[in-house]
Amino acid sequence: MDKEVSAAPQTAQRIGAVVEVSGFRISCELLGDGEAPSYSLVQIGDVIRIPTPTTVAFGFVDRVAFDPASPDEARGLARAEIDLLGELRSEGRKKDAVFSRGVTVYPVLGAAVYQATEDDMVRIYGKPGAATLAIGSLHQFPDKTAYLKSEIFFSKHSAIVGTTGAGKSCALALILRTALKAHPHGHVLLLDPHGEYKPAFSDMSESITPNDLSLPYWLFGFDEIAQVLCSREEIARDRETLILKEAILHAKRDFLEDAERGAKLTVDTPTPYLLSELLWYIDNEMGKLLRPDTFQPYLRLIANIEGLARDLRYRFMFDPESVHQDMSDILGRILRIPVNRRPISILDISAVPSEITNVVVALICRLVFDFAVRGDRENVMPIMVACDEAHRYIPRENSKSFEPASQSFGRIAKEGRKYGISLCLVTQRPSELSQTVLSQCSTVIALRMSNREDQEYVRSQLPDAARGLLSMLPTLGQQEAILVGEGAVHPMRVRFADLEEEHRPHVAPTTFPQAWDKDEKGRNYLAEIIRRWRGW
Repeated sequence: MDKEVSAAPQTAQRIGAVVEVSGFRISCELLGDGEAPSYSLVQIGDVIRIPTPTTVAFGFVDRVAFDPASPDEARGLARAEIDLLGELRSEGRKKDAVFSRGVTVYPVLGAAVYQATEDDMVRIYGKPGAATLAIGSLHQFPDKTAYLKSEIFFSKHSAIVGTTGAGKSCALALILRTALKAHPHGHVLLLDPHGEYKPAFSDMSESITPNDLSLPYWLFGFDEIAQVLCSREEIARDRETLILKEAILHAKRDFLEDAERGAKLTVDTPTPYLLSELLWYIDNEMGKLLRPDTFQPYLRLIANIEGLARDLRYRFMFDPESVHQDMSDILGRILRIPVNRRPISILDISAVPSEITNVVVALICRLVFDFAVRGDRENVMPIMVACDEAHRYIPRENSKSFEPASQSFGRIAKEGRKYGISLCLVTQRPSELSQTVLSQCSTVIALRMSNREDQEYVRSQLPDAARGLLSMLPTLGQQEAILVGEGAVHPMRVRFADLEEEHRPHVAPTTFPQAWDKDEKGRNYLAEIIRRWRGW
């Protein structure tokens, strides 16, 4: 090994010496001499370099404190706890040195500790050979670009977590816009629960709102349609589902009018059927009963179906013309086939009735997965499904929720990569998210997070070397994040690049003092809201 690799550059600032080595962590006694003692220069999150006999080790400052064995602070004895990140190794000249994660040679006691230089940061965080996206700048050196490995980020699952207002939506918009500008024939499906992403992608998206959404009832699997049509009370529901299953099979076979294909039909086969035929069958079966006390499940089912079919909020499901819709048109719009210069489809589910939002999300994810499974394995069409407020649809295990939604996401999380599907989960409450699904995320982008339970939950999913960085989560600034995992060049603190105002996710702000300064709302304001409320 060339000695130049182990020697610190002349510009490196020495800050102390190694006094303890333990696993992935070392302790450094900071220098206290001079007008500017080194403990006044060291910040949490700083990158530190420590030469070893044959390599140069690097780590993050996780903690600084005066040495408890020396209470007299005037003596200047202080310590820094450093989490090791990786090392610089070379088989020849210094310029050939390559940074890699993990440490093979540990620093020895008494080894000098230095602050990392700009040259070090370039070696650690420089643009890798794989495909990348420039997403912002490094916290320590704002003039150095921070890169995200786009191949890993999009081909594997990822998560963006942070408290409300920390910038999760803007981070997602920035990453997707940057990627789709570079790859305009991509396929991204964004589930938007608040209707805020349309402005961010107005020039490259197909926006699907409840007003023009079309998900016909016949497209739903049995568990999904039963959740919509049957009673909520468990005992009544069990009786109604048995009736509904036979009715759907009959209606599908009647519509198909093909005995050979009809024999292969299941209750989950996505083939059209008439709602009127479904109701006729239930009514006809009820007429065969001899005891009036057994009519109730049939009557409830008929009343539920007729009531929902008349409800304008459910028109996207029960439009009378939907039975004639081509399934390829529905899938083509959702999955952007063909792309037609709009590689992202934004499904605005903000106005979908709250009682079936999870059902709609479950259906969408199942359709994407089933489409990919039945696709051409030799000519895979990769799809990313990005889901905001993911904890609403993939809650932590053992919580009360609509099981098919969790199952749909769970299948994609476990098997999606085999078929070219990846997830990007955005949530403000990672502690309420399924641990099984979150553990499948190979890249985590963590923005400011103040809730201790959420911090601990994210920290538990990550390797030890990144946990020191995550201690900074409560104090991150706006647009700042900690990037860890396979999609990051190395664990790093970054500041995301600015998004143009017109490309930011947007929900009309509520400014109380300004709004309360004037009384300008009148009857027309009320009438317009009531019109929307009624769906007219």
